[in-house]
Amino acid sequence: MHTWTLLLAAGSSSRLGPDAGKKQFLVWRDRPLFWHAACVFAAVPAIQGIVFVLPREEYESYAQWVQETARKDGLGLAYAFAEGGKHRQNSVFSGLNALPQKCSHVLIHDAARPFLSPDLVQRVILKLAQGALGVVPGLPVTDTIKRVHGEAVENTLPREKLYAVQTPQGFQRKAVLSAHETARAKGWKSTDDASLLETLGQEVAVVEGEETNNKITTREDLEGLRQQQARQPLVYTGWGYDVHRYGPGQEMKLGGVVIPDGPNVQAHSDGDVVLHAVIDAVLGCLGRGDIGDHFPDSDPAYQGINSAALLAETLALARKDERHIYHLDVTIICQTPKLRPWKKAIQRNLCNLLGLPPGQVNVKATTEEGLGFTGQGKGIKAVAQIAGRTKG
Repeated sequence: MHTWTLLLAAGSSSRLGPDAGKKQFLVWRDRPLFWHAACVFAAVPAIQGIVFVLPREEYESYAQWVQETARKDGLGLAYAFAEGGKHRQNSVFSGLNALPQKCSHVLIHDAARPFLSPDLVQRVILKLAQGALGVVPGLPVTDTIKRVHGEAVENTLPREKLYAVQTPQGFQRKAVLSAHETARAKGWKSTDDASLLETLGQEVAVVEGEETNNKITTREDLEGLRQQQARQPLVYTGWGYDVHRYGPGQEMKLGGVVIPDGPNVQAHSDGDVVLHAVIDAVLGCLGRGDIGDHFPDSDPAYQGINSAALLAETLALARKDERHIYHLDVTIICQTPKLRPWKKAIQRNLCNLLGLPPGQVNVKATTEEGLGFTGQGKGIKAVAQIAGRTKG
């Protein structure tokens, strides 16, 4: 399979209102909505390229914007452009004719659905790989649906057979291009591409859609988008690393737990290599430098200090920055001592220090198979990864 995406960003957004602008170009987290959808497709290895279908009146300016942003953001996909038409069906046909000849399958997606996931894209591609001519994602309808004529109900449709269909819709390229050519010749009109195959008697498969794959269509949708942006937490990560040499000095403490059989460590503070790595990881999550910036070993105030106190100060900075730390993963690297008996105690103490449940704190220990200074029993090191988020 050689699969491309048609990203339809040529609509007029008439239902959004005259002064709202085109919905696909509304800015969400510093980028237009259509670009967020493009980045999702770029995250799927099976997608080789994207055709951006742009409105004729903004074609030049947005084609240039895509080129500049693709270089800056590192889109990592081939891409091409096509001019949109007066109706969606015209825009799709224009995009299909802009695909490279080697393209065997195509996904057609409305740029006003920026919240799709790579998993959804993969489900559509997998069904195509199994031989389907066309694939649509859909969700079972939960409301009772009635057919109405004028002001009277004609009949009630069987809900168990009804699905709300989304994009991206996937197709074998030749099949969907042929369907569009037939529709143009016969004057058929359709609001989605799968229905053209259905009209020709060809089978269209369904895969599970996503509740979050919403389409921005009305002012209410736009307001919901703004409210979602206000509620949506931002996620941050931080990485920490620390190392200490064995030798005369402090008794070994790891994660605040004394290791009675461990060698002494040389350190300005208490030499807790785990807590030092965790502190650095938290500071990385906050974008606030490193442990040496806040607690320099040249300051006598930190001579022999309990590293748990330094972690408490660092977590206070996180609260000040309104960052909530919600996950920690630590790896301790040493040849000696053996840490298996102490891992649970270290995990429990880290849970207490960070105020997290056990499922959100992980502690691992490993050796370096006799390699390097840790492998030779000359010291110990630790790495830590922290995840944090803003309130939302």
